[in-house]
Amino acid sequence: MSWLKKLLPPKIKRAEPGVARRSALPEGLWSKCPSCEAVLYATDLANNANVCPKCAHHNRLGARERVDLLLDAEGRFEIGAEVLPVDPLRFKDSRRYPERLRDATESSGETDSLVVMQGTIRSLPAVVAAFEFDFMGGSMGSVLGERFVRGVQTAVENRIPFICVTASGGARMQEGLFSLMQMAKTTAALTRLSQVRQPFISILTDPTMGGVSASFAFVGDVVIAEPGALIGFAGPRVIEQTVREKLPPGFQRSEFLIEKGALDMIVDRRELKERVASLLALLQKLPAAA
Repeated sequence: MSWLKKLLPPKIKRAEPGVARRSALPEGLWSKCPSCEAVLYATDLANNANVCPKCAHHNRLGARERVDLLLDAEGRFEIGAEVLPVDPLRFKDSRRYPERLRDATESSGETDSLVVMQGTIRSLPAVVAAFEFDFMGGSMGSVLGERFVRGVQTAVENRIPFICVTASGGARMQEGLFSLMQMAKTTAALTRLSQVRQPFISILTDPTMGGVSASFAFVGDVVIAEPGALIGFAGPRVIEQTVREKLPPGFQRSEFLIEKGALDMIVDRRELKERVASLLALLQKLPAAA
């Protein structure tokens, strides 16, 4: 035994060589804001609709959290959950498509990138569709298109509004042309909604890109965006490389788009339910929600 070990008190525990020290704090207790870098208590952030209380940065939300944010707790039922993805092209890049689907399901807890539910918003009936970005980047495939159309059809049959909350990178390349056809399929379904004179409210969140922004995302009777959301078709870097010019500050962000007239309004997530309920009452000529 060395003289140093003799001097150390026996109750002091020494880490063994090559053994990592374990933190006494549980994982996921704290969260760092990507905008202002403030360290936030995760529970406080969740109770604030995942909006930073310091700088109001809107962090991303999952599809079911979006639904919970908009729909009343009672009287909900899911639409199209039985529709599941297949591999019609037997697609393979670095991995097979079924393997990617399995991993996406395990990581997100969803079977595809869209969740559709019927319920009420401040007692006003509505159908809400919400994108799950954690499922393959919220990409638009044939299952998303089918669930979207079934949600619209339910709204048409019941003469109630349809609301969609988007968060997507665009079309799903693993489904090729099947994915691109969903752009026409979803937009065509919305024409039936307009024929029965029911509103479609489109809520754009970060990010809304590619085929989603090029199809139904901007055809809403009211187009709302969250603060600071990235919205466009191609990414800013791709555009800069194509046009060989420096883009203006804030390009493709919500604040830039509303200045150019592409949006109707920007609404803080914490006020979204109240604003949507007011719009539904106004568009249907109903008494304001209590």
